[in-house]
Amino acid sequence: MTPLDPEFENLLVYLRQSRGFDFSGYKRATLMRRVRKRMQGFNLETFSDYLDYLEVYPEEFNHLFNTILINVTGFFRDAPAWEQLADKVLPNIVSSKKDSAPIRMWSAGCASGEEAYTLAMLMAEIMGAEEFRRRVKIYASDVDEEALNQARLAVYSAKDVQGVPAELRQKYFETIGNCYVFRQDMRRSVIFGRHDLLQDAPISRLDLLVCRNTLMYFNSQAQGRIMARFHFALNNGGYLFLGKAEMLLLHSNLFTPIDLKNRIFKKVSVATTRDRLLVMANPPVDDESSTRLSRHIRIRELAFDSSPIAQIVVDLKGTLVLVNEQARTLFGLSPKDLARPFQDLELSYRPIELRSLIEKAYSDRSAVKLNNVERYLPNAEIQYLDVQIVPLQDGENNLLGVSIAFDDVSRYTQLQLELTRYRQDLEASNEELQSTNEELETTNEELQSTNEELETTNEELQSTNEELETMNEELQSANEELLTINNELIQRTAELDHSNIFLSSILTSLQAGIVVIDKNLNILIWNYMVEDLWGLRTDEVVGKSLFSLDIGLPLEQLRSPIRDCLSGKKKFEEMILDALNRRGRKIQCYLAITPLSGVEIEGTVLMMADIEKINSMVSVPDIQKRQQQD
Repeated sequence: MTPLDPEFENLLVYLRQSRGFDFSGYKRATLMRRVRKRMQGFNLETFSDYLDYLEVYPEEFNHLFNTILINVTGFFRDAPAWEQLADKVLPNIVSSKKDSAPIRMWSAGCASGEEAYTLAMLMAEIMGAEEFRRRVKIYASDVDEEALNQARLAVYSAKDVQGVPAELRQKYFETIGNCYVFRQDMRRSVIFGRHDLLQDAPISRLDLLVCRNTLMYFNSQAQGRIMARFHFALNNGGYLFLGKAEMLLLHSNLFTPIDLKNRIFKKVSVATTRDRLLVMANPPVDDESSTRLSRHIRIRELAFDSSPIAQIVVDLKGTLVLVNEQARTLFGLSPKDLARPFQDLELSYRPIELRSLIEKAYSDRSAVKLNNVERYLPNAEIQYLDVQIVPLQDGENNLLGVSIAFDDVSRYTQLQLELTRYRQDLEASNEELQSTNEELETTNEELQSTNEELETTNEELQSTNEELETMNEELQSANEELLTINNELIQRTAELDHSNIFLSSILTSLQAGIVVIDKNLNILIWNYMVEDLWGLRTDEVVGKSLFSLDIGLPLEQLRSPIRDCLSGKKKFEEMILDALNRRGRKIQCYLAITPLSGVEIEGTVLMMADIEKINSMVSVPDIQKRQQQD
């Protein structure tokens, strides 16, 4: 077993005390992986650092809970399983009820509500919409308030409802813009509320309980507590519908499989004290103070009238309520131990495990007695006790608690042991038989040990399967984020392509040669008019220095004007130079030089053209005159 990380446990305690979220029953590996995912975003190394961050920035709580509580769900998720539920289970529930009897269902861990509304659609298809509204109540719960708010709105995108068959989508959803809204008249039959499976009392008198891919986030102990509560919540013959990653292997005494492949189970109708105790640990909210007082008075009367020997009394909630003088002397108890949970006392498991015997007394409603229980004293002596557990009931046969009596029979036991040893000496012939019996017992223990190892391996495989399912959902969530980012990149690429086409159109439309160079005098843009003027293609010159080209333009005369533009001394300069075009014909070339400015000057733009082509637009003598003055 991996030791707990103290810093991480302190973080869980802080979350429980400050925000009321108790994650102690969740699997540590999954929790730590998701918390570290948040820590990486802030470059935090330890859980203590992250706890300090939460104290300073309380808005981080919502982001952390959204990361931990991954709400991966959908309409008709794992469609074959829903088909089996609709064919085998839901019709049986409807037919087993009287015409006017209500039908109660619970979707535990409902996230944003898709599975609850899926159940509503299937029941409406079987019963008809009017009968569904009159008789069916679907309770849907989760610990994530943000997801519940979304579920109450019942508004979903086109992508969300892709799993809904077209005929059901048209029948049960209204289209508003690009969104799909579940029918308001049927929405009233689905009741959403916050519920913690480990801390809150279960919804009772259910015909169907749906809890899919939720239990896999809890450790085995928490799963056991939840399954016992589910068993109590269901009516006799009620159905349990789990997710594909949940096996229910440890609780076969509570449920029997109807369709193991699709995780559909039926309640085993056995009323156990364990169920009653779990509900008593989370009773409905009402005033029970007077009832509790009368029960305690009755417990005292029954307990101290039962026996003069060492005796204690434990109430139905597992609290130590009475200890007599003999018990305080025998077991070193004091009045301070009253009102403490009995399971916290050493007496609950030493000299013998009493908690399971108390449950048996409750279940059988009869006394449980054990003789010659060995108790090892500090002086190395052995004390022998007869233990009797008597359930206490009031006049209406309601269980109030148990009385546990301890009778010291060490003297008689010692005499019996001496007599036994004497008989063993006389019956030496039985030693061979006894040896054979011990070998059989050893073999049985080895077989039992092997069986326990196999069970442990099976549990580890189940846990691994649940971890893989959890990681798969996390990958699914990450994949959706990547798809969103990819769509944004596609949109930005399209915008960039449009800008490039627009710029290219501008350069093509200009009736003059355009050359753009950077600070290092390397060519960035060389449009088609320049190609026609000097005979060099764009791919031959882009990236090369302007002054490395062999063209008919006296480039050295451009160095000084270009340097002035790059340094910011001049904002515009024009000139006329004698040149040879690509055909070897002498021309007068008009040049205009301007800086390429962004946040700072990043290069220069040269516009050039044959004077004959622009003679109508520019006065050549004026340009020559200004050039001579410069």
